[in-house]
Amino acid sequence: MITQMQVKGLMFDPYNNAYIVILRDDDQVEMLPIWVGKAEASSISLALEKVAPPRPMTHDFMKSYLDAFDAKVISVVITDLNENTYFAKIHLMYGDSEYAVDSRPSDAIALALRTEAPIFASESVIRKQSSEELGQWLENLKPEDFGKLDS
Repeated sequence: MITQMQVKGLMFDPYNNAYIVILRDDDQVEMLPIWVGKAEASSISLALEKVAPPRPMTHDFMKSYLDAFDAKVISVVITDLNENTYFAKIHLMYGDSEYAVDSRPSDAIALALRTEAPIFASESVIRKQSSEELGQWLENLKPEDFGKLDS
């Protein structure tokens, strides 16, 4: 079983000096925070803001490459969470065949935003995410840390 998720925003985690992509389900019940690097956060931010860089970034190139071969991104699925590391697959359609390609979630999300493909998370990932750890992390945040989170 999978749940469709939306990117609700990016925030900076001052405690880990990293960025967090916030995914929420359509009913705003489930939240999946995924820590990403600065370059990936920048790429996701540009896609969210619909800003075209003067030269293509990696994910823009990936989209152009797929477009050149008439391949289509069908969806992105966050498939697993193992030892605080998320895993994802990009589902592609090329010709009459469907392919699933392993990916880092940050790359998959950046590509999904550019291709307007839906983003999903498996129920097991949502269940595995420890609400206890998330609760502790949320307790340490200050109100100003939420300044970049879209509602």
